[in-house]
Amino acid sequence: MEQIVDLENDSEFADLDVALISIAFDSPEVLSASGAEFGVGPTPLLSDPDGSVSEAYDVLQWAVATGEPGHTFVLVDREGKIAWIQDYGAPENRGVMYVEPFEIAAEVAKALGR
Repeated sequence: MEQIVDLENDSEFADLDVALISIAFDSPEVLSASGAEFGVGPTPLLSDPDGSVSEAYDVLQWAVATGEPGHTFVLVDREGKIAWIQDYGAPENRGVMYVEPFEIAAEVAKALGR
C-alpha cells in the first residue's frame, strides 16, 4: 500500500496522466481496511479473489509461494492491450516489494513514447 500512496503523491507519475489501479487477491474488506490504514487516496483497490484478472494479464507467471501475484505493474493501453509489464517481486526480477516512484514513472513514460 505504501507503493500506491507514494505513486499517488509523485508529480512525475501524475504528469503521465495514467490511471492507477491496484488489483489483489484480498477481499474488499481487507483492501478497504489496508487502504485506510496506509492513507490510500483515489486509487481503486480491486479484489480478484479467484485470480481471473491476474491470470488474464499474465502476472501469475511471477506468483509468490502462496500463488498470489507478486509486485507486478501492468500498463494497459486504451485498446485494452498490455503496453508494458514489469514484475519486481520475483527473485529473478530483483525480489523487491517497493520500487521508487521515479523509476516506475520513467519506465511508464518510456512505454508511452515520452
